[in-house]
Amino acid sequence: MFDDDDRPKKKVMHELGQDLSLLSVAELNERIALLRAEIGRLESDIASKQAKRSAADQFFRKPG
Repeated sequence: MFDDDDRPKKKVMHELGQDLSLLSVAELNERIALLRAEIGRLESDIASKQAKRSAADQFFRKPG
């Protein structure tokens, strides 16, 4: 029903390996903040998944 070309494009805030030479110090600091926030989000998700996995392992662990 919708073509991908008709949808609004999301602005890419940072692309790995991107040329940084044309960015200002302020723009670089914004990208660092963005990446730190994403790292925190990823670490939080990892911790949540590890806790769920640990609970499941304890539940299904056979006594003995």
